[in-house]
Amino acid sequence: MADHPDIAVLTPYARSLGIKLAEWDGDTPVMRVDFVEAVEGRPEHYHGGATGGLLETAGYAALRALLAQKDRQAVLKPINITVQYLSAGKSRESYARGRVTKLGRRSANITVEAWQDDSRRPIATAVMNVLMAEPANS
Repeated sequence: MADHPDIAVLTPYARSLGIKLAEWDGDTPVMRVDFVEAVEGRPEHYHGGATGGLLETAGYAALRALLAQKDRQAVLKPINITVQYLSAGKSRESYARGRVTKLGRRSANITVEAWQDDSRRPIATAVMNVLMAEPANS
């Protein structure tokens, strides 16, 4: 991972859920969360908010990685996120990977997929729109 940017800057919420970097898929970070009490909704299933948190974290990680490749710095501010829940997340680890579909000067659009056993069978997807503000010290 030495040739990949450090995207380990996670929000306190993401850290409280136990979300972490699982691996790199080429230049794209894949995030992971284990099934622990903090993510459980109904017995033996993920809470929808935890699934949404994983999707959002993976989306921001993908955007940070792309910005680092382009040697750009930005303060990321959410515009909106739309989550589609496709099937219930069961009591095992879940993964998510984002893809930046549009990178503009001031905003970015990202699609994200979360899965458990097979990345071709997502349990949830999301579309995110993010404002990219100039850092205060530039």
